Amino acid sequence: MENEENLENPQREITRIAAVGDIHVRETDRGKWEDLFREISTQADVLLLCGDLTDTGRVAEAEILAKELRLCTIPVVAVLGNHDYDHDNQKGIRKALISENVHLLDGDSVVIGNVGFAGVKGFGGGFDKAMLGMFGEKMMKDFVQEAVDESLKLDAALARLDGENENIKKIAVLHYSPIQATVVGEPEQIFPFLGSSRLVEPLNRRQVVAAFHGHAHIGTLEGVTNSGVKVFNVSKPILVREGYTLPFFIFEV
Repeated sequence: MENEENLENPQREITRIAAVGDIHVRETDRGKWEDLFREISTQADVLLLCGDLTDTGRVAEAEILAKELRLCTIPVVAVLGNHDYDHDNQKGIRKALISENVHLLDGDSVVIGNVGFAGVKGFGGGFDKAMLGMFGEKMMKDFVQEAVDESLKLDAALARLDGENENIKKIAVLHYSPIQATVVGEPEQIFPFLGSSRLVEPLNRRQVVAAFHGHAHIGTLEGVTNSGVKVFNVSKPILVREGYTLPFFIFEV
């Protein structure tokens, strides 16, 4: 468990969650995100950032984002995405972003008010009957193992929340998708690189209320797992396409 925070009103029955992914902050973005983070702070109790926080995985980009996030007066829960790993600077990006207000999760969990958040980046591997199996060359097995490991990390983070309080409502924060429904719209040939059904197993088993992810820029906003867990693809391009003037999605729990 990373830590625990109380909202201003811990007795509030409804927590308003704002979520967006794939903001791809660049070094030239100074001041670009201030109005967005100010507005989110007036409409939500918690902000989720679902990966691809930086455009090219450079620490300087994360430092710009960290400055912009000072305008966000509510807790921020985030995971990294594939772009954040592009230059192998993920440790530096984490260091730049983590603060008292920003919780960057990677197999960790945090409780804010009556909601527990568990987060991982996730990985690819495909969905349902087309999901890749542990077979063939070592490189292929390594690819599948990465998805397995991310699923196990997510399950462990959710399990820690189970031990906190039976009344905690669990939310999963991902970058890669756990279901096929929210990547529909992308070319089917790249589905194996957009997510993995291995990620859905912990969501169903741990009775998660909802999961949020990004990564698939031309996917589908809403879907549901086979056990009824709501899944939202909150990639910024999708929110813009769906008509959100300011690109963030609000979910109440």
